[in-house]
Amino acid sequence: MTETLERPTSEGTADDRANAWLSGFEDALTSGDVERASHMFAAESYWRDLIAFTWNIATVEHPAGVADLLNGTLENTRPTGWATTEPATEADGVVTAWIGFETSVGRGWGLLRLVQEDGEDKAFTLLTSMYELKGHEEPRGTHRPMGAEHGANKQRKTWAEQRQEEAETLGTTTQPYVLVIGGGQGGIALGSRLRQLGVPSLVIDKHPKPGDQWRSRYKSLCLHDPVWYDHLPYLKFPDNWPVFAPKDKIGDWLESYVTIMEVPYWSSTKALSAQWNEAKGEWTVEVEREGQTYQLTPKHVVFATGMSGRPRMPEVEGVDVFAGDVHHSSAHPGPDAYRGKKAVVIGSNNSSFDICGALWENDVDVTMVQRSSTHIVKSDSLMDIGLGDLYSERALEAGMTTEKADMTFASLPYRILHRFQIPAYEQMAERDKDFYSRLEAAGFDHDWGDDGSGLFMKYLRRGSGYYIDVGAAELVANGDVKLAKGQISHLTEDAVVLTDGTELPADLVVFATGYNSMNGWVAEIVDQETADRLGKCWGLGSDTTKDPGPWEGEQRNMWKPTQVENLWMHGGNLHQSRHYSLYLALQLKARFEGIDTPVWGKQEVHHTS
Repeated sequence: MTETLERPTSEGTADDRANAWLSGFEDALTSGDVERASHMFAAESYWRDLIAFTWNIATVEHPAGVADLLNGTLENTRPTGWATTEPATEADGVVTAWIGFETSVGRGWGLLRLVQEDGEDKAFTLLTSMYELKGHEEPRGTHRPMGAEHGANKQRKTWAEQRQEEAETLGTTTQPYVLVIGGGQGGIALGSRLRQLGVPSLVIDKHPKPGDQWRSRYKSLCLHDPVWYDHLPYLKFPDNWPVFAPKDKIGDWLESYVTIMEVPYWSSTKALSAQWNEAKGEWTVEVEREGQTYQLTPKHVVFATGMSGRPRMPEVEGVDVFAGDVHHSSAHPGPDAYRGKKAVVIGSNNSSFDICGALWENDVDVTMVQRSSTHIVKSDSLMDIGLGDLYSERALEAGMTTEKADMTFASLPYRILHRFQIPAYEQMAERDKDFYSRLEAAGFDHDWGDDGSGLFMKYLRRGSGYYIDVGAAELVANGDVKLAKGQISHLTEDAVVLTDGTELPADLVVFATGYNSMNGWVAEIVDQETADRLGKCWGLGSDTTKDPGPWEGEQRNMWKPTQVENLWMHGGNLHQSRHYSLYLALQLKARFEGIDTPVWGKQEVHHTS
């Protein structure tokens, strides 16, 4: 995940050079000299800020962008104390330094990369992030709670009594400041952070128990991301946890996590409607919990419904006459009921391959219908080449903590991330060239992304179009899972018919056809006008397939202020749920405490869905 930058070196150690740059930068900022500070950045340079300066998640480019950011934020931020937090390093002419700093209200850390330009050290990339608010530190380490109240007290309440009283009053006599809709990994991670920050919050989910979001999926589902990538905040997986966790094990972990981290959580609860009350500055949210209706009045609502909206179920003629089972992949129960039958799975991404593989293992005659090209990467190659330097046992042995890995990945601006990815995927292509030759010979339409940058960029740009191969792609390559290509015309009583007239006999049809944008949930629970005002969620505006421009620089609407007042979106994989929940929680905490949060660079809406 590194790109070689050929730059001349300079005098002094890497640490001397980094601290000299930081000292000069602080001096320019303290004196309000924005022009001097901005010219300390290279002609091609990037500053990514995670709420420390902007109360937003924003990236600016080149000296002009740096000047814009500082002109809009410096007066309120008043940063000081810039210094390296450990010795800087140099490789290929690039100085890399972990840095710390403070602002008027918070403490931050980040990552700086310096290059030589015109004989001077200048910033190529700068990542700044806030990790805590002054005076509102989390009760951790030296700030941890006592737990026990020593001495005699006739009004004493035990821990259990306090928790019971809180549970009985929350949502009735006391209202949450933040309501989190969705209790999967995203909602739980945010709920735990808000709990630690002392922000009254409530996480609601329609399932009977935390973790049921995972338990209810098809039985063969396992995480395709490795354990080192998937930790939740505060509580890492034990070192004997499987590399790729089965879905039910993840479900049990999430359920226990809610209990251990004391996340206020209502299960069997569905959000029915939500309206913003401008006069009161609060939401009115009607929810149904185990058959009883409650009216909640939070100041903030967070949609933590994953990175997707409702399942995308194409309108196909003949679904009503098909005699077998037909459903979306999100509702697929698993292969057990279909042994000895014929199945057609529409789609060729992760869910499709997982389902096809499980069906084949249970003696089902399976056909996959590929409608458009798909990127496939071997799991072993991805773990080694794509993730190994950041998330692996070898990374841990080299001193790469989860927190440093998250920040390292975050420090590569999206505008140039593909440049760091392309060499890695070229290496994977070479390592597994025999596999790709066999896949192509089987007729599978494979791609490496629009620019050869592979899986991570497809995920960030569109959230679809890929499969991490844990075995099922081999079934397509060797013909055990049949492959058909084309678009669906209609269903008959016992077959799927493609537009070219091909008939695929079927007892089961699974539509592994993906999901719509997250703002669809806002349309359903609030209204369509609010969903349109919010705009599309996810994507970068890269102007690549399914990610229309203009360039936006960051994930649309995720983890930051939106164009809808006091409405927030939180989602993504376990890694993103862990990392970005911190910044969302700090933004909510600041508002709860009445800290001024002037937002700089709020994204405009270019796409409504």
